[in-house]
Amino acid sequence: MRGTGSDPGYISLDPFPGLKVEIVATRRFLDDKCKEKRYSLCMIKSFRHAGLEKFFKSGSKAGIQPDHAGKLNRQLTRLNVATQPVDMNVAGWAFHRLSGNLKDCFAVSVNGNWRLTFKFEGEDAHLVDYQDYH
Repeated sequence: MRGTGSDPGYISLDPFPGLKVEIVATRRFLDDKCKEKRYSLCMIKSFRHAGLEKFFKSGSKAGIQPDHAGKLNRQLTRLNVATQPVDMNVAGWAFHRLSGNLKDCFAVSVNGNWRLTFKFEGEDAHLVDYQDYH
């Protein structure tokens, strides 16, 4: 039942006869907690691609391929909470370690030849780039 108490966030659950569980939470409290967690969990520390950084921070598609926006959003969101490179190993993203001069970097496929590349230092992602290669 919702709204049975004086608090609009009041929720009462009765999953089993005779057992009563009450959860009380206000929307403002939950919103504050989500904001707090979002800012404390940011793992992307630096970008190499200015358009990608602008997209990540404001949603502007000016510096990226507009048809890549959906997938880039999912990938950047995941990278932002990742604590190690393997966290980006998602089916269909072709996660791989780079070689040569970039042997400390990793990449996931965005679309065609476009890749999101990044390097981890500790638990933070650095030098996040968006590039067309191969």
